[in-house]
Amino acid sequence: MGHLSSDNRARAKAIVACYPQRRSALIPLCHLAQAQDGWLSEEAMEDIAGLVGCTPAEVRGTATFYDMLHTEPVGRHVVTVCTNIACMLAGAYEVLDHAEASLKISVGQTTEDGEFTLEEAECLAGCDNAPCVQVNHRFFGPLDADGFDALIEDLRSGRLADTVPPHGILSRVDRNVGLPARAHRLGTVAGKQSGAATGAVPE
Repeated sequence: MGHLSSDNRARAKAIVACYPQRRSALIPLCHLAQAQDGWLSEEAMEDIAGLVGCTPAEVRGTATFYDMLHTEPVGRHVVTVCTNIACMLAGAYEVLDHAEASLKISVGQTTEDGEFTLEEAECLAGCDNAPCVQVNHRFFGPLDADGFDALIEDLRSGRLADTVPPHGILSRVDRNVGLPARAHRLGTVAGKQSGAATGAVPE
């Protein structure tokens, strides 16, 4: 029995089937495993390696290249403050200093209750809302110190649960794409043609 849940293993196999080559599914499977646990554990990377036909070291090498994938535990909410030029000029470093003091952690650390991990980003591409902050890759801003505190309170209380899912979940919508979708479409067309020929009514 692998680390991935039975449901996620079934989803992983469906994802692999979307690609002509199994290894192409490596990153989507990393996101799937991270959605399950909030981060990529060694056991999850071993599962992924078996599914795509590579070594766990190759999975780790890929995962550590991307900022959106974490190979160590992080908080339920990963709070990222942009300090690139537009945000810096709008007070991003003051917001970041306040965030460290408010959460009682430094950049790269997680609060004792496991709720928040604080990160600093080079650019979040939200310059029109500087200073820009992301929480689990959802955008907020512009924020000052008071706005940051209000955001943290909303996250703690669950008022933003419909907007910000737990870390690791990129989308709450499953999509049927790639080769399985094409096969489904072709099967549907063939079924309609067969029904027309026999007089049967497709369900």
